[in-house]
Amino acid sequence: MRNYNLGFISDNDIFKHVKETVALYRNHITLKDFNKNIIDPVKLTFDAKVYGKSLDEIIESECIRQIDKTNTNRIGYFHQNLFKYAGNGWEVPDSGFDIINEEKHIFAELKNKHNTMNSRAADSVYRHMQNKILHDDKAICMLVEVIATQSHNEKWFYDGLSHEKIRRVSIDKFYGIVFGDGLAFFKLCKALPTILDDVIQELHVGKITNSVHDELHELSPDTFKSLYLLAFRTYDGFQNF
Repeated sequence: MRNYNLGFISDNDIFKHVKETVALYRNHITLKDFNKNIIDPVKLTFDAKVYGKSLDEIIESECIRQIDKTNTNRIGYFHQNLFKYAGNGWEVPDSGFDIINEEKHIFAELKNKHNTMNSRAADSVYRHMQNKILHDDKAICMLVEVIATQSHNEKWFYDGLSHEKIRRVSIDKFYGIVFGDGLAFFKLCKALPTILDDVIQELHVGKITNSVHDELHELSPDTFKSLYLLAFRTYDGFQNF
């Protein structure tokens, strides 16, 4: 482990946190995983023909997509749980708001992208914040966005409603509030490749184990046939595929 010199978090703590995140990362997929929600062979056939790819190439892309979807949630873990190391009253509770500071009366919900909430979810979050400031007149509620359209700390205007103490805050501004360093998030991003190199070297990870192709070929050496039998083996006519 090298010196990362972030200032707002110790080398040991950031290494530990990145290591925990990497350990949660999904790096394998089996046929059972692949077909957990029942794969659609018709769509994959369209994809292969329209994009001029083989079915094996399309299946590989779908495997990567499924792994990526899981790992997106792991990045959410990384962003939220880093604040466990902030000290000074900052907490990551098991329920309620994602990040809180009771002493400073700050209560935050963390979202990876500004546009990931549908209207129902946004309504729920906004009303949760309304309820908080109604019962705590010192409370400041923040919707913290990792990937925002721009750096900001502003009133959250939602469905014709707004309140000075209900705010949308990009994560760089939130790091500035939490750590007292306006460049803290920039420093973390700049150091992240080095930290990951050290973690990966220690954990000996870096490859994806994919048994989907081999398991499909056990059903049939014909990928097209095995893919359709995976989804439709009980459908009329497919017994004689």
